[in-house]
Amino acid sequence: MAGRINDEDVKAVRDAVPIDAVVSEYLQLRNAGGGNLKGLCPFHDEKSPSFQVSPSKGLFHCFGCQEGGDTLTFVMKVDHLSFSEAVERLAAQAGITLRYEEGGYNPAHQRGERIRLVEAHKAAAQWYKEQLDTHPEADTGRTFLAERGFDQAAAAHFGVGYSPQGWDHLTRHLRGKGFTDKELLLSGLSQEGRRGPIDRFRGRLMWPIRDIGGEVVGFGARKLYESDNGPKYLNTPETAIYKKSQVLYGIDLAKKDIAKVSRAVVVEGYTDVMACHLAGVTTAIATCGTAFGGDHIKILRRLLMDNGSARVIFTFDGDAAGQKAALRAFEDDQKFAAETYIAIAPDGMDPCELRLAKGDEAVADLVEPRTPLFEFALRQIVVRYDLDTPAGRAAALDEAAPIVARIKNSGAQHEVAVQLAGMVGILDTQFVVKRVAQLARWARDRGGRGPAPARGPQQYEAAPRPALTGPALTLRNPVYATERELLKLALQRPDLVAPAVDAYGVDEFTAAPYASVRQAIMDAGGAENGVKDDHEYLLRVRESAPDDAVRAMVTELAVEPIMRRAVDEVYAGTVLVQVRRRAVERRVRDIQSQMTRLSAGGDPGQLAAVQNELWVLQQYDQALREHGVAAL
Repeated sequence: MAGRINDEDVKAVRDAVPIDAVVSEYLQLRNAGGGNLKGLCPFHDEKSPSFQVSPSKGLFHCFGCQEGGDTLTFVMKVDHLSFSEAVERLAAQAGITLRYEEGGYNPAHQRGERIRLVEAHKAAAQWYKEQLDTHPEADTGRTFLAERGFDQAAAAHFGVGYSPQGWDHLTRHLRGKGFTDKELLLSGLSQEGRRGPIDRFRGRLMWPIRDIGGEVVGFGARKLYESDNGPKYLNTPETAIYKKSQVLYGIDLAKKDIAKVSRAVVVEGYTDVMACHLAGVTTAIATCGTAFGGDHIKILRRLLMDNGSARVIFTFDGDAAGQKAALRAFEDDQKFAAETYIAIAPDGMDPCELRLAKGDEAVADLVEPRTPLFEFALRQIVVRYDLDTPAGRAAALDEAAPIVARIKNSGAQHEVAVQLAGMVGILDTQFVVKRVAQLARWARDRGGRGPAPARGPQQYEAAPRPALTGPALTLRNPVYATERELLKLALQRPDLVAPAVDAYGVDEFTAAPYASVRQAIMDAGGAENGVKDDHEYLLRVRESAPDDAVRAMVTELAVEPIMRRAVDEVYAGTVLVQVRRRAVERRVRDIQSQMTRLSAGGDPGQLAAVQNELWVLQQYDQALREHGVAAL
């Protein structure tokens, strides 16, 4: 069991790795104003970006699902790591050697399981690559690549390797690197043999499969020899780090260009990805032995940001299997905000074959948007019917109309319904439009739901959040809105409100969640600490929170933009005064109620004391009105 990581080293890791650099490995970030960045949340599906990152604070927060935290929290959540595993991963990226309170310096056997499996794959990828470069037996693999137009530089760029035909070459190599038999079996690199672990991949070309962060998590292995009785392609089995439905081959190389040009090209194989990238189509990716599905869409949507100009182009073989794959892709089409297209090369060639036959320009031309995916899907249905007969046209409409009815955007649905009428040959366009609309209504009545409405910043408060006692929060309540602004200033710009805000009592915040955050700031030593070291201050406030709900609120307020373009001392003073004046007004009302009761027969001495307190408060309120923050 690994010892506790030294606190100073944890802080060094937090400071060394910028949160925006880490998050941008997983999704596209854009300017959100106020020094913040925004993108589509990786933790839940959404149409408009509510996930915000504050590089200056080192925090992220999603105003949709309420996930939030610092760089380590993000890595833990997105890659399902323990705290120590997340620290170890970021420390490795930053070149920081970690110390443990027990057991000295980070020996290999102390690392978390996931880290060890990733390290085993990294070592295996390097070894396979060396075998392709140097092993005489690998001539077969080098010839295979050369025949498909890939030279040594291309192979090196994609990390292609070779697994020798022996039983346990890799297994023995990794044992020598300190990996245990259990780790090799868990990684999928080895499998049980009669006398212990043996290599899973033997006599094959090896493509390393990397996750979006660039870590090798699996391999795709291509058969080279007739004596190999296995399948043409053999992939890593499902492991703790490899889920084939959640990885896209080439995503590590393509992600930046996908985000930059808002376009992704989905091809069918590893060599197709290579051919596209070498031809200048650097947004190409492929699935790994499985159909393109919902989890793949989530990966792309985070990069594409769901803007209206985004494009996803599918390239499928022109054979029956390719057409079937295209129809499967269309079933998930509505999960994209991006427009989807299909590209089929002449003579049914895949991009790799096309590059060999006609060169790089032909590949680049292939993936220019041609046929919308919905149009292709509908044509595949319609072509099966005899459209020269009324019965054939009616049958084609019966099968195709429900597909059009699934389109959630009503404008697009109407347009496609008109196109369907033309495809089928029905002259009464309105009949088809009404039929599609009726099917869509029936689907909704049966419980189908349309897309969630886009949510702007002013609506974030309506999103579900952890349960906290007290009245429901709404920014339409000016009291809550002002209290929220003051807490945001205390967390984000303590230099503008400290030390004045540290004199505010918890009871000056009427919303229970805000009162809890105020208490956490007090427990962390006050906002004045944030003037000295804002990163350490926010960390202490989050650690002072009594539970996850309050901690999430702290993170949210530390990331949410302040509702003023120019955040300066004047604005901060206005907010400070508003919160204090409302607290004074509440106390005045309480005293007036108390005076009414005492006037009806209470203690005269107590009544005089209450009257004096009322006079003092009224004078204080007048001073706040006249002199503002100077009267605090």
